[in-house]
Amino acid sequence: MALEYFQRAWRTAGVIALCAAAASASGEPMHGIAMYGEPDLPPDFASLPYANPDAPKGGKIVTGEGGTFDSLNPFIQKGTTPWQLRYVIAESLMGRAYSEPFTLYCLLCETIETDEARTWAEFTLRPEARFSDGTPVTVEDVIWSFETLATQGHARYVSLGKQLKSIEETGPNKVKFTFNTDNRELALLVGLRPILKKAQWEGKDFTKSGFENIPIGSAPYVLSDFDAGSFVEFTRNPDYWGKDVPFMRGQANLDTIRWEFFADPSLVIEAFKAGELNSHREFNVQTWEDQYDFPAVERGDVVKSIVPHERPSGMTGFAMNVRQPILQDWRVRQALIEAFNFEYINEVQTGSKQNRITSYFSNSVLGMEEGPATGRVRELLEPYADTLPPGALEGYNFPATNGTQNDRASTRRALGLFEEAGWTVQDGKMRNAEGEDFTFEILLQSGDDENQSIIDIYTTALKQLGITPKITVVDRPQYRQRMESYDFDMTNYRVGLSLSPGNEQKNYFGSEAAAADGTRNIIGIQSEAVDGLIDTMLSSTSKDDFIAATRALDRVLTAGRYAIPIYQWNISRLAHAKELKFPETLPIYGDWIGWQPDVWYWEE
Repeated sequence: MALEYFQRAWRTAGVIALCAAAASASGEPMHGIAMYGEPDLPPDFASLPYANPDAPKGGKIVTGEGGTFDSLNPFIQKGTTPWQLRYVIAESLMGRAYSEPFTLYCLLCETIETDEARTWAEFTLRPEARFSDGTPVTVEDVIWSFETLATQGHARYVSLGKQLKSIEETGPNKVKFTFNTDNRELALLVGLRPILKKAQWEGKDFTKSGFENIPIGSAPYVLSDFDAGSFVEFTRNPDYWGKDVPFMRGQANLDTIRWEFFADPSLVIEAFKAGELNSHREFNVQTWEDQYDFPAVERGDVVKSIVPHERPSGMTGFAMNVRQPILQDWRVRQALIEAFNFEYINEVQTGSKQNRITSYFSNSVLGMEEGPATGRVRELLEPYADTLPPGALEGYNFPATNGTQNDRASTRRALGLFEEAGWTVQDGKMRNAEGEDFTFEILLQSGDDENQSIIDIYTTALKQLGITPKITVVDRPQYRQRMESYDFDMTNYRVGLSLSPGNEQKNYFGSEAAAADGTRNIIGIQSEAVDGLIDTMLSSTSKDDFIAATRALDRVLTAGRYAIPIYQWNISRLAHAKELKFPETLPIYGDWIGWQPDVWYWEE
């Protein structure tokens, strides 16, 4: 369904782009903006198609998280915060519609204007927009937010700041962004940055983590209670300024949002069974089938829901840090992939019920195709032919085993690759010509039982190759600190991707991000081909070039052997109180329903 929508949108993009160009060439005010073509919804739309504008208000959602937190400022680098916090505290100039590949509609802004080439974007703020304390959201707040986040905020905000030539007030409630880079996505990205209250931070250190200064935003919920490291509770603001904005109708229906935290993540499901939580997303298919037969389910008080999606799989698995000399040879990385017996692990963990990720953009129209690169994809890859990893042009697939615990064929392939790279088994140990042992560290976070059990099986296989990795398990703050400084050899990995990949790809895979601390490029990818293909993707103006560039990028990343993939999550498994409901019409990003309660409502 999602792929059909995406392809249909692309087929019509060439026609509607002409209309969009006519509207935007002269900077005509618009109610929304799409990455390609025009927004689906007209200027007088009543609500998002997957929101119920008549949903009742009331009720609460209580979910659980493994780990802890030591700060409630999610916009800075320091501290550990609940991951959901930045989506609940603040709003942005525009909001994203998850019913379309990448389209934004006005939220804090009333209109957006841009030119045909999207070298600038100008927003007119809604005069009625208010922070949760009742003070107006001003152009001054917008400019301060962008400048502060780009210079003092989390690393995720830095890249956009470097691509802004200027931010200026151009009239009453008007702010204009001018870009210094040829990147059509920037006009959308500036619409998604959180807007904070400047006056709150006068004389205060924005970069200080903790609980002393919790950012004030304009969102529908306000912080009502918390216990450091234990729980956070938000209450719907009865005076929320934007309840009648079309984008928000049918959203923010629940009175209370509460997150409970558990040092031992395995206790989350037990808390759900005990009724301490009323909503839970289950990732383990075996657990879903075996452990969701408790009394509340049998009585019908708890409902099990399956929510599908067809966006790119992204990459979930175990990343190898190519900054480390021992992992810089692709043959070594391929050997470590060969040693990972996914088919056996899948049988042990899930009864072979989970599919494996086949590439970064698999499960979508943007994923690489089987076999050698052809057509436009090949044309885009050939300028980098001398630097491409083997398989990028010819075709590459992750290896499969026969599913038994001891697959001799994969062991032989792994040993052969190690030998090519200068490593052989000597006296039962994998060593190089100098007699140095091949060893590396696998870094895990405490309480991550599923990944630890997978690694236990993996290390058994590695020992058959004469390799004994060091397994290090640390708590969440230590784990985050080590990840931000890339102090690891291998670790569990997750990068989510969308049907409209863009500027964030530089943070995930770009060379500049690899050289900076605290970015999402934890692997340390520094590739001329990757950088060039991301640029091509960002500057594409046609459907064909965009898809070809993304498929070419997918080939280079996958053939780079940077990560060992595991399960593909193409559905969300949600268990929740029967009173908690979501609309029947699902967005193409269906899994968003499982992460955020924006359109959920409570109905007795």
